[in-house]
Amino acid sequence: MTDADDEYRSSAEYVELLSRPAWEALRPLVTAALSGTDPGDGPIVDIGAGTGLGTLVAARAVPGAEVVALEPSLPLRTALFARTAADPALAGRVTVVPRAFPTELPSRAGAVIAMNMLGHLAPPERWSLWAWLDSALGASGRAVVNLLPPAAVEASKAAPVTVELGCRRYVGSGRAEPTGPDAVVWRMSYRTYEGDALVDQASASYRWWVLSGQALGEELAASGLVARSVGACGVFVITR
Repeated sequence: MTDADDEYRSSAEYVELLSRPAWEALRPLVTAALSGTDPGDGPIVDIGAGTGLGTLVAARAVPGAEVVALEPSLPLRTALFARTAADPALAGRVTVVPRAFPTELPSRAGAVIAMNMLGHLAPPERWSLWAWLDSALGASGRAVVNLLPPAAVEASKAAPVTVELGCRRYVGSGRAEPTGPDAVVWRMSYRTYEGDALVDQASASYRWWVLSGQALGEELAASGLVARSVGACGVFVITR
């Protein structure tokens, strides 16, 4: 991925802050889903690791397991490196791979997490993911994924997310615009306030391939996999 291709190049500084509220809800679900993973079955693979919020959850959920974190975006990967290098419990276990799926994947995995990223995969790439899971996961292995809205190709808006840090307030919002029979474009807006004054802003756009829970189940069944919905937040556990 070149800098010009990086959909997060203009919004990366907001991703960590504005992802934290969602991870407060995702953390216990992912932790529970990974419970019982045997570190001897292979590494935990974090696909689309971002700044490492999920990488940290996975590493803590399975003590002793090696973790392979794939993240193609340079600014997000920089934060991922900083998070893992600063934590002695992670520095010896987490390998950061500067690539996007499906490159440089291990041949076997004890577990896989792919959080907040399935919509980045076009249908052929998604089918490649299911095929790799079928071959890489052992009998007791599992993958944890989540589906983000919209569940159908339609215009929609994301609820604004607000986070305060120091004397500033960071607000992210977005709207989805249909672009074809199976995809939308998310138009994201980020604003920074100090008091009531707008002091900075950024925008980003990225294509998002729409996938419903029903379609997920049908695709997985065709690949010899099954999905079980857990909790809220659109989280599914995939097993063979």
